[in-house]
Amino acid sequence: MVDHGKRYEAVAKLAEAGKEYAPAEAIALAKKAATCKFDETVELHLRMGLDPRNSAQVVRGVALMPAGLGKKVRVLVFAQGDADKIARDAGADYVGADDLVTKINEGWLDFDIAIATPDMMGKVGKLGKMLGRKGLMPNPKAGTVVSPSDLPRTLKEARMGRVEFKLDRTAIIHVVLGKASFEEGKLLENMTSLVEAVVKAKPAGAKGQYIKSACLTTTMGPGFKLDLRPTMALAGAA
Repeated sequence: MVDHGKRYEAVAKLAEAGKEYAPAEAIALAKKAATCKFDETVELHLRMGLDPRNSAQVVRGVALMPAGLGKKVRVLVFAQGDADKIARDAGADYVGADDLVTKINEGWLDFDIAIATPDMMGKVGKLGKMLGRKGLMPNPKAGTVVSPSDLPRTLKEARMGRVEFKLDRTAIIHVVLGKASFEEGKLLENMTSLVEAVVKAKPAGAKGQYIKSACLTTTMGPGFKLDLRPTMALAGAA
């Protein structure tokens, strides 16, 4: 049995066994439970009624967090020619082509999101093994392979708080919603955006109950099980 320590044992009492919480109530309690000396991350975990082994039931998408994520997002753009200038003018932290491919091949990964124009994917594809395991590989389905004209919009979205979500091998989606220091209303805005995006991304091959359970937690806090009816209502899907 894991010994969580006195701090955890104290805040764990905030989560009543067997109780399901409305989103706003769970957020308030999660913030109260975040008693560590650092600003804990607030996370949402969704157990899906999907089979991750069935390609027709795999779900993946992007959600924009209107309240941001509480950290500076470092954006890298693979681009050349006119697209290079567009990306620099739009405020990308790193822009390049062969030079960036070489640098990453040498082990450099000091960025949070990678975006690429379609003409760069032949070169970027060679970085699949390195970028893929870090979740940094540009992907059209995730909205990170875009035309030069879409670079300013995509960069703006990345700055405001853009998170990718996908079904893992245990049929769970794990997503960061922000920091415990955020106002409750801001965390609820982000949760609403995430639930809306997940509902919208429901694959055609999904059968039965789409979202089976949901839990809100912080980095070092207990989990608060969400009442699915008001949670789904955030996306107008109750």
